[in-house]
Amino acid sequence: MQIIRVSIKMATVKLNKKILKKPGGRLTSQRSLIFDIISKGGGHLGAAEIYARAWRRMPGISLSTVYRAISKFKQLGLVEECHLGQEHHHYEALQNGGHFHLVCLGCGAVIEFEYPLVKRIRNEVAKARRFNIVNAEVNLSGYCARCRG
Repeated sequence: MQIIRVSIKMATVKLNKKILKKPGGRLTSQRSLIFDIISKGGGHLGAAEIYARAWRRMPGISLSTVYRAISKFKQLGLVEECHLGQEHHHYEALQNGGHFHLVCLGCGAVIEFEYPLVKRIRNEVAKARRFNIVNAEVNLSGYCARCRG
């Protein structure tokens, strides 16, 4: 799968502060490593890829530790789980306000994008429904230029 990324604006300092404020939110070296891999991973990483990268830097880390850390990060609102038309989930550091994906059904490329209209719709819906939207996810599926030939 080819991933094209737009920059993530989340620092490890934010992770440290948020985890330490939550019950059961110990900041271990394993959690710090796993979050670092997710936030700097260059794309939407599956748990197996996160584990492989973590193992290279910290031999002995277990796959169950990776899954527990991901679960904790999701609870704390630091990481989101993406369903991009594949059988397994992908994880990425949560970006403020949400973001959007183009998913190619041919080659599996995922292209993140921002579009002013999506933000406008989000703001108008929040105002009209008196709803505090904290995240928005839009996935548009189709075929990229390369797959269309």
